[in-house]
Amino acid sequence: MDCLLSARRLLIGQRHLFLNRLYEPRDDLMNCGVLIAARYSIPLVLTVTCLITTACAGNEPVVDAAHNESAAYEATMEKVRKSAEGGDASAQNTLGLLYYEGKGVRQDYRKAKQWFDKAVEQEHTGAQVNLGTLYLRGEGAPESSQMALYWFSRAAGQKDALAFAKLGLMYAQGRGVLQNFIEAHKWYNLSAAHGELRSVEARDALAKQMTPAQIAEAQRLAREWTPTGDKSRKTFY
Repeated sequence: MDCLLSARRLLIGQRHLFLNRLYEPRDDLMNCGVLIAARYSIPLVLTVTCLITTACAGNEPVVDAAHNESAAYEATMEKVRKSAEGGDASAQNTLGLLYYEGKGVRQDYRKAKQWFDKAVEQEHTGAQVNLGTLYLRGEGAPESSQMALYWFSRAAGQKDALAFAKLGLMYAQGRGVLQNFIEAHKWYNLSAAHGELRSVEARDALAKQMTPAQIAEAQRLAREWTPTGDKSRKTFY
C-alpha cells in the first residue's frame, strides 16, 4: 500500500510539473497549454511508474529519484526539440517552458522567449500568455507591462482562461493600464466562466471592494464581451 501511495504522489507531481507556477494569482504564471502535450508527458509517467514498481516488487534499494527524473527530462527534451524544430507549435511552447523551468536543460529565459516567439507566430494561445508573462516579469525580455498586456489580450481573443485571469490581474493592480476594478472583475468573471476556478476566488475578493452598481456593470460587460478578432502581428525584441 505504501508503494502504491508513493507512486500516486509521484505521478501527481509529475503530471502537474508546471501547475505550481501556472494558476496561482500572481504575475509569474506560465501557461503550458496542454501541460507538455500528452505525447511528451506519457513517457515520463511510464518511466516513473516502472521504477517504482520494480523497487516495490523486488525489495531492492530505491533508485535515486532526482537522477532518474533528470534523465527522463533529458530524454523527453530531445523528443520535444525534434518536434519543435519541425514546426510543431505545441512542442515549441513546451520547449520554451522547459527552458524557463530549467527541466532537462540549463535554465535560460532568453531561449524560452525564442521558442515562445516561434509558437506565437502560429497563434499558439499558451505561448502568447507565456510571452506576456516574460515581459511582465522582465525575464528574457525587457520588462514591459504594455507588452504583457498586448500578449494577454491576444490570447484572450482566443478565449484562453488564463489570459482572462492575467488581464484581471493587470486591471486590478493597474499594471500597464489605469486601475479599474470593473474591468478586473469582468476579466476574472470570464476566466471563471471558461474553467479557471481560482479566478472565482480572485473575483469574489475583488467584489468586496466594489459597490453593487460596479459589480452589476462588470457582470454586464462580461456577458456582452466578444473577441475583437485582431490578428495583427507586432514584433518586439
